[in-house]
Amino acid sequence: MLSRLTLQTRQLAARLPAVLPSTCALCGTAGRETLCPGCRKQYVVPRSACCVQCAMPLAGSAASYCGACLDEAPAYDATVAAVDYGAPLDQLVVALKFGGRLALAPLFAQLMRDALLHAPQGAQVVLPDLLVPVPLGEKRLVARGFNQALEIARPLSQALGIKLEPRAALRLRETDAQSTLHPEQRRKNMRGAFSVAPAFVGKLDGLHIGVVDDVMTTGETMNELAATLKRFGAARVTNFVFARTLLK
Repeated sequence: MLSRLTLQTRQLAARLPAVLPSTCALCGTAGRETLCPGCRKQYVVPRSACCVQCAMPLAGSAASYCGACLDEAPAYDATVAAVDYGAPLDQLVVALKFGGRLALAPLFAQLMRDALLHAPQGAQVVLPDLLVPVPLGEKRLVARGFNQALEIARPLSQALGIKLEPRAALRLRETDAQSTLHPEQRRKNMRGAFSVAPAFVGKLDGLHIGVVDDVMTTGETMNELAATLKRFGAARVTNFVFARTLLK
C-alpha cells in the first residue's frame, strides 16, 4: 500500500498546475498551459499534404510518396511530424534542446500524438509495437544532462499506450552535430553510428519500431538508425518527430 506521505505527495503534484503561475512558452501570456490557446491556434496548424515516408510536402500532388523517396527509398517506412520547423516554433526546440526546458517535452508529445491521429490525406499510420528514442553519444549526454528524444518519448509512450525501450538502441561513437555539416557530409557522419543493445538482440524480430526525435532535417540520422534496427530484425520503422525541416 502507498504510504500517507506518498499519497500526499501525489495529491500535491496533481494540484500544482492550478496553484503555480505559468506563462506561454512563446508569447509569455500568463496561464496554465505551456502553449496558450492563442499561440496554439496561430502557429500550430495542420501540415500540408506530405510524403508518407519522409514527411516532405507534396506540391500539388495526389501521390502519397515524393519523387526522392520513389527514386531512392530510405530505410524507414513512414514519418509523422507535428509541425514544420520554422519561426517561431523553432524557438521551442532550441529551448528544450539547449535551454533545458524539459516542461516542453510533454507539449511536443501531445502535438505529435495529435498529428498521428489526424494524419493528412487519410494516411494509414499503423501504431508501432514499441518506441525507441534516438540515442545521444555519451559525451553529449553528459554535457547536456538529458536526451531530448527520450524526454519526448516518455510522454508520447503514455499518450499512445506504447511500450518505451529507452536502451534498445546504442550510439557507438560520437558524431559531429548534423546541423554543422553540409548535406552531403551528413550521411558519412552517421554511417555506422548505431547498434542495438546486446539485451535486445533477437527481440526486435518482426516488430514495428517507432523512432522518436525532436527534429528531422535531411533524415540521415533517422535513416541510419532505421537501417540498423532492420539489420537486427525489425520489420518496419516509423519516425515520430516534433518538427520537420523543409529542405529546398
